[in-house]
Amino acid sequence: MTKTALVTGAASGLGYELAQLLAKDAYSLILVDINADNLAKAKADIESTFGVQVIVLTKDLSLPNIAREIIDDIQNRPIDVLINNAGFGLFGSFAETDWERESAMLHVHIMSTTHLTKLVLKGMVARNSGKILNMSSLAAFQPGPLMSIYYASKGYMLSFSEAIANELKGTGVTVTAFCPGPTKTAFQETVSEDCKDNKITFNMAEAKSVAAYGYKAMLKGKAYAIPGGFNKFLATLPRFIPRNTAAAIVRRIQEKNRE
Repeated sequence: MTKTALVTGAASGLGYELAQLLAKDAYSLILVDINADNLAKAKADIESTFGVQVIVLTKDLSLPNIAREIIDDIQNRPIDVLINNAGFGLFGSFAETDWERESAMLHVHIMSTTHLTKLVLKGMVARNSGKILNMSSLAAFQPGPLMSIYYASKGYMLSFSEAIANELKGTGVTVTAFCPGPTKTAFQETVSEDCKDNKITFNMAEAKSVAAYGYKAMLKGKAYAIPGGFNKFLATLPRFIPRNTAAAIVRRIQEKNRE
């Protein structure tokens, strides 16, 4: 029987790479993204390459109750794999950044992701089978001056995912928090839209290899996954230095790489 995977933020970047890995393993796909044109292209590319069924849903995950709308649209179709990948960043001092943009980020990263996880999880537990990959970040391990909301939301996703992963032991369902560092995706284009040169270039990884690492970790049922030895080191560093020092280091990295 064909299995089904649902991927948010699937029209480009890590979401698209993860969707291809699922298609290669013969999953039928439900791809969700706000970008209708890129979604249509992703659907055509994946169907022609892998011959699997691809359903696309153009949805804005910053809207209230959008998770319920997605589940209603697919008519409660059983989901075997859920990848909560959708997200974006915003650079700047919290006192000066746009609240509407930050509110949208919180809805995408926290509310919609958590709600969608809850709606899909019940069926997985009932079937004693399922895998969830939640996109956290290397940012989850320390405070992030100049990207405070982004870092905080990713910290939430790491904590939430690890907690429910523990709750689900013995159910046949696993949850993995995926924590990549900087990756070459469209994410960098949206962090600071008003300045094309205002992008992180330090410690940058390729999306295809990062996605493969996360996908493998999900299949193994790992509670969290951090690709790259240097990123693993950075994730542990805040345990050994004062938190205000960790915050100062992050701020300097942000400033240096976005001058």
